[in-house]
Amino acid sequence: MRKTLVGLLLTMVVTTLPAGAAVQITIYNQDLALVKDTRALPFKNGQFELSFQDVASAIDPTSVAFTVLDQPDAVTILEQNYRYDLVSSDKVLQKYLDKPIAVVTEQDKLHEGTLLSADGQNLTLQMPNGEIRIINREQIADLSLAKLPEGLITRPTLVWLLNSDISGSHNAEVRYLTQQIGWHAEYVATLSPDETHLELAGWVSVDNRSGATYEDAHIKLVAGDIHRAPTESPIMPMMAMERKSADAGFAERQFFEYHLYSLDRPSTIRNQEIKQLSLFAPADVTTKKVFTYDGARNGDKVAVSTEFVNSKEAGLGIPLPKGKIRVMKADTDGALELVGEDRIDHTARDEKVRVELGNAFDIVGERVMKDRRQVTKNTVEEDYEITLRNHKSEPVSIVVVEHIWGDWSMVTTSIPNRKKDAMTSEWDVSIPADGTTVLTFTVRRTY
Repeated sequence: MRKTLVGLLLTMVVTTLPAGAAVQITIYNQDLALVKDTRALPFKNGQFELSFQDVASAIDPTSVAFTVLDQPDAVTILEQNYRYDLVSSDKVLQKYLDKPIAVVTEQDKLHEGTLLSADGQNLTLQMPNGEIRIINREQIADLSLAKLPEGLITRPTLVWLLNSDISGSHNAEVRYLTQQIGWHAEYVATLSPDETHLELAGWVSVDNRSGATYEDAHIKLVAGDIHRAPTESPIMPMMAMERKSADAGFAERQFFEYHLYSLDRPSTIRNQEIKQLSLFAPADVTTKKVFTYDGARNGDKVAVSTEFVNSKEAGLGIPLPKGKIRVMKADTDGALELVGEDRIDHTARDEKVRVELGNAFDIVGERVMKDRRQVTKNTVEEDYEITLRNHKSEPVSIVVVEHIWGDWSMVTTSIPNRKKDAMTSEWDVSIPADGTTVLTFTVRRTY
């Protein structure tokens, strides 16, 4: 009985793990996941070959580990092969060179002969009477083959040569690393009308392009930057005390020097899918708006940010994975509008988070070096004037930042400064409503 090529290729669906399999997947935010797939497999006494299908096409074959759960010492792996020569129309046709095929072209015309060659444009057939017929592939309506050629498979497959002391069905766990799957956090924050609070919600986006669908998988997410070596082994988690966010579904705990989030229910991650899951329930977080003027880097622009401490006292106090945060605010008609977005790094509890939103429209800065004097061969003094103009109807406070190189000291300043670090001085400058404030200072630098 013949099978059409179209029918054969319909078996090339995305890998889906079989019914009855128990799957756990630990996903790292570095395009990497550790899959633990437990299935009942048929064993035979002595040496035999066992095929294990339905693995991710992006698998790292060198990372595979195999364990029979009830009798781990009863089976020895002698060889392991990863077969990934998957079926395609071109590969099937190449396997059928010098073999009979049947081609149906437009107007339902049948051509039966021996395939001599196949390329991207034409098939060349030798007919039973010796005639050579070249058929344009765009004109082919159907193509029939006797069977699937040997050596081609429809899905990636691990094949083991085993030496077994047991027979019958036993549960085995197969572990492997796969790439082309990762996750990142996303946050949506809504500013209160007075801009002193944020309603902050966290989401997880899992992007799966690994070539496999993980049905009803137990999902773990690792937040942190693991170091990867060329011969990395699967990483086994260390458990600690667990905390659970209400109404979120993820339990968070320490995991070695990272943080691990476990979904408390099975969920399916389909291939070529971005799945979004709630990371934690919305939290009311105390925040403040910060204006910053860094004239040497940003010209006349005054940056505006919102800043909060990741603490229980401020309304949060949970480890925050790195990701994008979008900040919204309601307009006078109640509609939420985007006021800015930024990326935050992995942030531990009780650490500060600053989200840069954009540049203030109604606040303008101007920075001018008024004078520069050579005091000694290696010492100079510089006079600066910074003018800040506020066109808003309410007063504002601005953090002025100056980057000063070399060994320096502040000679004079019209507003008290603070030395943030060896190369940074800051001022807190107040500007009245619809007013102007001028900051002047002299700095001495030795180099």
